[in-house]
Amino acid sequence: MKKKKIIVPLVLLLAVAVYWVFFHKDKTLRFIPDNADAVVLIDVKQVTGQYIFSFITHPSRWSGGKKKDDKNSSLKDSGVRIPDFLQVFHLKGSRFSEWYTVLELKDPQKFISFLKEQKFTDKGNHRFQKDQIFMMIDGDFCIAGTAEHAFESIRQYQHSSSPKKTLHADQLIQGTPGSISFISGTKIQNFSIELKDDEIEIKNNVGFNGLSSIESRLQQAPHFLEMELDAVNVKRCARFFNKSIADSSEISKFRAVADLEQVNDTIISYGYDDNFNEIEKKSFQKITQPNYIIDLQSRVPEKTWTYFQSKKWINTENQFTAIPFQPNKVSRSGNGITIQSVRKPLALSPDLKENFILIRNNPLLFSSLKSLGKTEKKIISDIDYILYENKGADYRVKMKAKKGEFPLILRW
Repeated sequence: MKKKKIIVPLVLLLAVAVYWVFFHKDKTLRFIPDNADAVVLIDVKQVTGQYIFSFITHPSRWSGGKKKDDKNSSLKDSGVRIPDFLQVFHLKGSRFSEWYTVLELKDPQKFISFLKEQKFTDKGNHRFQKDQIFMMIDGDFCIAGTAEHAFESIRQYQHSSSPKKTLHADQLIQGTPGSISFISGTKIQNFSIELKDDEIEIKNNVGFNGLSSIESRLQQAPHFLEMELDAVNVKRCARFFNKSIADSSEISKFRAVADLEQVNDTIISYGYDDNFNEIEKKSFQKITQPNYIIDLQSRVPEKTWTYFQSKKWINTENQFTAIPFQPNKVSRSGNGITIQSVRKPLALSPDLKENFILIRNNPLLFSSLKSLGKTEKKIISDIDYILYENKGADYRVKMKAKKGEFPLILRW
């Protein structure tokens, strides 16, 4: 009886501890400014639980951890207070590539030491930078981002005593490891993020499992890029580049196919011989160039052609100069405008009459990504393809990884 009296409280205590560590969450999102128009939310405890489960069920991974003599600190020991929900946000009016987050610090000095250990450059005024990651220490908080333009406005918002519109996690995420939410006034559109063994899936409808017609395309001879977009999707994609393009050009459908090829690029320089006569020197280097064909259907093709000319995107040799990869030829036919590379012409794939973008991995990508570090290159090399699909009001983005010994969460 005495043993039972001891065991029962211990079990209850353990249950409470497990609940508190893995399931109890502070769902108040205090760090998202009122002018945020997009939020990526990561359920840190759920991701941690998924990692632990994957680690336990893959014993061969147990010996693959850090070496005992590894002196690099982990993020857990860096002085950061690990949040229940990591809140990454985009501010209205800022560039698409600019994303920010705010972290609480348990020990600011320890975190500064961690940044220096990770080779961050001290820029003064409590600001640090490594590549395209920027940090600003503000008392017991750290503002981090892919840019630093909004640091001061974010800092002022955090210190403001005026009433704030505080979001709650349940407004943005429903039981998945992560979510992406787009905010417009009081309207919020949520996309779940699912992390599976060999893929990451983002979608706004759990019942939408993609376009069946694309599955057969995945099994065929692969191109580096294939895409079909209707007028609505063209307009959405144009927002990331130039908001006026879709409206002004009257494009009603966009189709494209592209492959990568390694070619010799001639470099011409000049020097002098022993008699000080100017001589031409030629050298060669390998570069990666795309071969492509783009078909633009237009409601008013004459207006589309005139718009391109007004932008000086079509030169006197009928080359489309808005595409940096030259040479190419642009021509009109019926309701369409075709832009095609000259070096190795491609044919369009059969029209599926769907909305999708399919990008397959290609080893030649690495020749143009020399600035990336070992970790980034490892992640990219693991990717098999990235697929965007849309049907009516349903959207899905799937990043498929190559088959590996371990699930993605243990690989990256």
